[in-house]
Amino acid sequence: MQDTDIQVLIVGAGPVGLFLANECARRGLTCRIVEARPSQSTHSKALAIMPRTMEIFDMAGVVGPFLQHANRVTTVAIVPQQRTLARIPFRPADTPYRFVAMVPQDMTERLLVEELRRKGGAVEYDTACLSAQEQSDGRVGVTLKHNGKTSQVTAGFVIGCDGAHSTIRHLLNLPFEGKQYDVSFMLADVMTNEWLADTLHLCPHPSGALAIFPMSATRCRVVATVERADGDAPSLDMVRRLLGERAPAGIDARSLVWSSYFRIHHRQAGQLRAGRIFIAGDAAHIHSPFGGQGMNTGLHDAWNLAWKLDLAACGYAAEDLLASYATERLPVIRRVIGTTHTLTRVMDARSKFVQIVRNIAIPLVTQLPAFRRAFMMNLSGLGVAYGGSPIIDGAGERYFDESLRGGNGIRSRFLLLVGDDAPKPDLEPATRLAAAWSHVLELRRGRTSGLMLIRPDGYVAYAARGDLSEGLQSVHSLLERQIVPYRSVSTVKH
Repeated sequence: MQDTDIQVLIVGAGPVGLFLANECARRGLTCRIVEARPSQSTHSKALAIMPRTMEIFDMAGVVGPFLQHANRVTTVAIVPQQRTLARIPFRPADTPYRFVAMVPQDMTERLLVEELRRKGGAVEYDTACLSAQEQSDGRVGVTLKHNGKTSQVTAGFVIGCDGAHSTIRHLLNLPFEGKQYDVSFMLADVMTNEWLADTLHLCPHPSGALAIFPMSATRCRVVATVERADGDAPSLDMVRRLLGERAPAGIDARSLVWSSYFRIHHRQAGQLRAGRIFIAGDAAHIHSPFGGQGMNTGLHDAWNLAWKLDLAACGYAAEDLLASYATERLPVIRRVIGTTHTLTRVMDARSKFVQIVRNIAIPLVTQLPAFRRAFMMNLSGLGVAYGGSPIIDGAGERYFDESLRGGNGIRSRFLLLVGDDAPKPDLEPATRLAAAWSHVLELRRGRTSGLMLIRPDGYVAYAARGDLSEGLQSVHSLLERQIVPYRSVSTVKH
């Protein structure tokens, strides 16, 4: 069997692959998503969906069901040995999503599968990728195996979203640099008495760290370091013992929903791309569960990549645009791994001296406004920015307002925002610029004064006040770096 009409082939139907498939479908790309497993996961695994990810879901038009199913966390408490060192409010300003949305991964996957079906897509289960290689014609030849039978597929792009043991990463022979943590971890979802549904607890202890992620008022996720596994999976008695030893008083584990042991690593791929083949999510980076950043980072990978694939499929993308995926995401990934590694080491410190210093420092440091802001911006994802990218002029900070929401507010077009206070004569050159780049650029009046160029992923590519003509020239130069001029485009998708 030969199928040559696929623009994007996604390998792996976890949250990252499913979200990317939804984004391809929303943009009208022909896309297939294959999964080696026979069905979606039935375990909760990743839980926390951070505010910037909720904004991204909003811009993608899929946030509604997540709001319906989310437990909202608005406080982070640090409580070693029954003593509360800090209670840090988690209510970031300047976003409608002033909470951590706790949604079990199996629910996240189910919601994204349902959204994909509504868009006319479907996951192809029991389908493994055996090989992927870029061909001389610039497409990618892929061998798939389904029910014992192999088939050949060609695709414009292949994206490996197939987890920590990624076949795609191995096929590309990409190094996965980093280390494994010495300690083992246990994970348990338990039913409890009615407890603190709005508070995430981090509980350092001389015997090891423990964290409690509330899934509802009577269900929570317990993650803890353990010296060794006791049986095939943690028992209810073991969970009760660890809670009694390390957690705040008052929580009562009444029944066990699911539990597992696991080892964790802090690793990242040195490259995210080889020609037309990319990796994203756990295929590209894995790290400690403390901080709840793993799934969010992968979803941000997909969001950064989707619009670039769309413009490339249209014939609009210059090489610098596709290259920017790795250029922009690798520094973010390094920071996330560094932050979660530091948090894990601090929470799981076994040295008595380090424990004393930590317990003295935390109450002092967490009261500082600068620390609270940095903590909020790092944890929430709202602080992710792409300053230093070759296709951005400036800090590359996020942008989000009502006009971007709902799935139709922004797709794969840049937005040129001109302030409402701009005089009419100044609008004429902006109108001409928008006309010259009409295949990728839309002119809108903005709420703020000056000029802004907003990328299709809601990040600021350029911002300026003052002379509009100078700013428009900068916008033109930025677009020239990454977009093929309309007159040079030989094939147009739409």
